[in-house]
Amino acid sequence: MKKVRFAVVGAGWISQEAFLPAVSQTGNAEVVAIVSGDAAKARRLADFHGIAAVHDYSAFDAMVARGEVDAIYVATPNSSHCDFAIRAARHRVHALVEKPLAINVAQSEAMIAAARDAGVYLMTAYRLHNDPATLKVVELLASGTIGDPRQFSATLSFMLPENNHRLKAEHWGGPLQDVGVYCVNAARHVFGQNPHRVSATSSFGHAGSRYSEVEEGLTATLEFDGGRLAQFYCGFGTDAMDYCQVLGTQGSIALLNAFRFGMARRLVIQRADVQEVIDFEETDNFSGMIAYFADCILTRTPPRPDGNEGLADMRTLLAIEAASAAGTRQDVPATPGFASYHAGMVRTFPPAKHKLLI
Repeated sequence: MKKVRFAVVGAGWISQEAFLPAVSQTGNAEVVAIVSGDAAKARRLADFHGIAAVHDYSAFDAMVARGEVDAIYVATPNSSHCDFAIRAARHRVHALVEKPLAINVAQSEAMIAAARDAGVYLMTAYRLHNDPATLKVVELLASGTIGDPRQFSATLSFMLPENNHRLKAEHWGGPLQDVGVYCVNAARHVFGQNPHRVSATSSFGHAGSRYSEVEEGLTATLEFDGGRLAQFYCGFGTDAMDYCQVLGTQGSIALLNAFRFGMARRLVIQRADVQEVIDFEETDNFSGMIAYFADCILTRTPPRPDGNEGLADMRTLLAIEAASAAGTRQDVPATPGFASYHAGMVRTFPPAKHKLLI
């Protein structure tokens, strides 16, 4: 079977913990190169995973120009996502980019344009678009199981260690950008539309020196057409909590362990006094995401969580950030089009175990 050849750009925790262990399970993808500023670390990872090539960041353009890879996975700080994706597109190399897609609308639009002009795919690495529990929620909502969905709520928070790049303002770090984006994306797909107005409040500078540049936590409210509302809390300063809930006119749906990878999920459906519980075994979200993207590349099928999906979330994130800073509600600029999830995107794999953390 033909496999899509990936280069992993950025050899940090997410690549070590999730991406590199996942690829070998897919059957349609492989990593053939690691691009990193730390040659010793990259070499150890390459040897462990049986990857032939290690390149410094300065050698990135030469690598993609030689045709060594079909796609890149970008897991560098947010501030450099745009640069690597555009440079890859110039050589007709596809890009799977960690969320958020970039750090502003201009960069996001430039990435989308570069991919379109080159005829390659740009996909935002949401991974939950291929998760069986997540897609089951979408299926239940579409079938009218709880009537008209009216309210969405979510919490995604955990304690982030000090000196992490996600705590640095220069990289547009912070809980909104890192984990709040999952809540935003989920709310958009629960209602099948983009929000038109937001408000937000943040907790800043009250919980230790690690939060001197970014918020400890943030609470946001999103307004959708038809009076539908979404609320969420995202944070880096509490014990781990992870769930979402949808209230409808004829019932409710709650998903426990809704967003994090490496977790078994539980779905609770409540209608009147009747409760149904569906337990999902842990599935490797990164294997599923990689396999889906590789399928898209091999069959020339545009991926659903594409650059426009990342752009829609970007516009909402920036409006939330502005609302928090100004203390007033902010309008969200419209993003044309809306690509919903569908059952054919589900990919299920066992948890990947072969990993090296440095």
